[in-house]
Amino acid sequence: MNNQEMEKALQTNVTHGLDDDVVKDRLRKNGFNELKEGEKQSAILLFFAQFKDFMVIVLLAATLVSGILGEYIDAIAIMAIVFLNGLLGFFQERKAEKSLDALKEMAAPQVNVLRDGQWMKIPSREVVVGDILKFSSGDRIGADLRIIDHSSLEIEESALTGESLPAVKCSDPLMNEVEGIGDQENMAFMGTMVTRGNGVGIVIATGMNTAMGKIADLLQTAETKETPLQRRLEQLGKILIVTALILTVIVVLTGVIQGHDLYTMFLAGVSLAVAAIPEGLPAIVTVALSLGVQRMIKQKAIVRKLPAVETLGCATVICSDKTGTLTQNKMTVTKVWSGGKTWDVGGTGYNPVGEFSLEGVSVAPKNHNALLQIITFGMLCNKAELKENGKQYILDGDPTEGAMLVAAMKAGLTREHLSKRFTIVKEFPFDSSRKMMSVIVKDDKDNHFVIVKGAPDVLIAQSDTILWEGRSEILNRESKERVQQDMNGLASQALRMIAVGYKPLSKGTILLHETEAERNLTFMGLQGMIDPPRPEVKQAVKECRDAGIKTVMITGDHVITAKAIAKELGILKGKDRVLEGRQLADMEVGELEEVVETVSVFARVSPEHKLKIVKALQNKGHVVAMTGDGVNDAPAIKSADIGISMGITGTDVAKEASSLILVDDNFATIKSAIKEGRNIYENIRKFIRYLLASNVGEILVMFFAMLCALPLPLIPIQILFVNLVTDGLPAMALGLDAAEEDVMKRNPRNANEGVFGRGLGWKIISRGFLIGVSTLIAFYVVYRANPDNLAYAQTIAFATLVLAQLIHVFDCRSERSIFSRNPFGNLYLVGAVLSSLLLMVAVMYVQPLQTIFHTVPISGRDWLLVIGMASIPTFLLAGTFLARKAQ
Repeated sequence: MNNQEMEKALQTNVTHGLDDDVVKDRLRKNGFNELKEGEKQSAILLFFAQFKDFMVIVLLAATLVSGILGEYIDAIAIMAIVFLNGLLGFFQERKAEKSLDALKEMAAPQVNVLRDGQWMKIPSREVVVGDILKFSSGDRIGADLRIIDHSSLEIEESALTGESLPAVKCSDPLMNEVEGIGDQENMAFMGTMVTRGNGVGIVIATGMNTAMGKIADLLQTAETKETPLQRRLEQLGKILIVTALILTVIVVLTGVIQGHDLYTMFLAGVSLAVAAIPEGLPAIVTVALSLGVQRMIKQKAIVRKLPAVETLGCATVICSDKTGTLTQNKMTVTKVWSGGKTWDVGGTGYNPVGEFSLEGVSVAPKNHNALLQIITFGMLCNKAELKENGKQYILDGDPTEGAMLVAAMKAGLTREHLSKRFTIVKEFPFDSSRKMMSVIVKDDKDNHFVIVKGAPDVLIAQSDTILWEGRSEILNRESKERVQQDMNGLASQALRMIAVGYKPLSKGTILLHETEAERNLTFMGLQGMIDPPRPEVKQAVKECRDAGIKTVMITGDHVITAKAIAKELGILKGKDRVLEGRQLADMEVGELEEVVETVSVFARVSPEHKLKIVKALQNKGHVVAMTGDGVNDAPAIKSADIGISMGITGTDVAKEASSLILVDDNFATIKSAIKEGRNIYENIRKFIRYLLASNVGEILVMFFAMLCALPLPLIPIQILFVNLVTDGLPAMALGLDAAEEDVMKRNPRNANEGVFGRGLGWKIISRGFLIGVSTLIAFYVVYRANPDNLAYAQTIAFATLVLAQLIHVFDCRSERSIFSRNPFGNLYLVGAVLSSLLLMVAVMYVQPLQTIFHTVPISGRDWLLVIGMASIPTFLLAGTFLARKAQ
């Protein structure tokens, strides 16, 4: 279909565009030009969804039982905790949604559209079928377009095709019908980026009807995996409910056998059942995750799925893209070669600051004619622009030209300065078939000459002479071999080389075609450039390695470049292997499994290969974090245990498939997120340890009292006070604990590790046992001395239990002992413990509270008993640990 037929079919006008009435009608019929997400839950349904958790259902059942038995304070307290948990989960999920929406809004492109005969800039979501769009280098295509006019147009389509090189576009009708996106040379697709030239196109599809929209629609039905944390908490909930029921029955039956009345024992049994289930656990887990998410946002990582934060702590392999994640995505000239000499160029990125040096000695470019001439010509034969935005420099144009522009600016050259000496007479734009660009220049003495830049092998073939040590020499076989030898040396450093040549013109010479201009050249030299590694990534890779996490580079770049960057960053070491895409394509997943753990670099890889790499690593038992930014990356991101998308370069489809978005596209942010994920899980283990050890102590003190035919050491309201108030505040503060110093020096935990793994179950039982025994001893000593004052003995037991737990909470901060960490390292915890102590003292010494909780004031001497017995559970085991360590 030619342009006129396309114009007629879409009822538009390429010189006038659409009228407002037509636009409004098409928007009403077809909707906005945006990718639709899966149907979002309403706020009410999202809130009620927070109460579907197994633990929450158990708590609601306990509330019902407490209410039936008249324990209204118990019921109200439990309901308050459940409601708080629901609110926390609801607000966090809403906040995560809003964070993502804000990010998408920032990424939404603006487009130049022809409306009512005038060009104007509008948000891409307002584009309709039939609109005429104009685009140029640096623009993101806002919809699917049929190109009707262009000039040297190239579009980077890797988000859809996986091809790393830009696609050359045309405006002619295709002779044969093609299906593949990569073969549709007269089309521009939504979300792709213009890297060179400019063009005009008619919108033929918007929103979910675009090529990107069709792929996005396939992802809407993709299943998401349950995280290890969700599985562990569900397992814990089942263990606790079974334990609670068994212990309740045993305590009630034992009490009745010992002569206590059934009603009293039943109430005590219900209280213990509530005590066995840590009511605050779901709320504290949500708070710990939420706070971790907030800290990660500050570190430029947005978490889309709250429980997935914890999965980061299990990661054993990070599969990272190279460009922009491990590197700066800012091509930088680092070497300039001319006539056998190689100058080093300092500085990185687009900041035009850096020194030139020759053989390690700093030099001024103005004193080296060959150097000054090649970088001057590189600036003249160049369309890139460098814009300053605050303290940042932003490139407008091709990255290669940008690197040459910045190199010239480092030498003190500016376009304004050169414009006074040189005038561009004619330009022959870059063409992929010629692999060159050239300009005809007139200097201030009215001399005309051609400047050419392009692929070194092509320029050498078109050159007759070469500048060598300031003189023009015949480019013979011997000099070509010398050039090739030096080029090989630069290539071994993974540098991309652009050659520069020139040709003087006689006065009055008129060149009408590039073939005339770009022959019989003088070869001036080379500018070698590379996308340099981010300076912080090397340390991040090392920290990940120390943490038992392997970093694997996956890139579409050349194998030499990939190896050089990987070695510099410490990713490629010793006997590590490099695998190329062509080798990978010939392998089945099973074959890849045999070698995948020895490979550190996958080069010349297309996005569809990523899924094969993920599956091979997962089949070998690894927990895989996978980064990606394109639509074709989405399946691998979705299949990975931790899908990570890019906030700057990532497509909406990739972001939707991911569980983590890197706002700055930086590998170091992944390391920070893993550290945060590990700390969150460790903090969850800390408060599980604290809560359950405390609850075991409460249960055992009651159980042992029944076995010893003693009165109840604690009444139900006291058990509830300890369980909900005294336990809750310190446990919440544990969720704020900073990471231990060695958190990134431990190997990743096994994703199948149970909640009670690494000795946590023993710590809970042993500490709980000692807390229960110490409390019972304190109760027995006082009760035996004064059996007529049961309330006094129960107050002693109450104070001992509370104080033992508050001392134990500091022990929970470390996997080793209470002496391993500074007790004042978590001021939130210190504040929570002091608050709990004040509440305990208030219950014992404030008259109205004494009535409610059946407590009495105790003497100073008995406080010594309480403190001594409460210290035993923590310091006895800590002393044992220190003695064992000393041996």
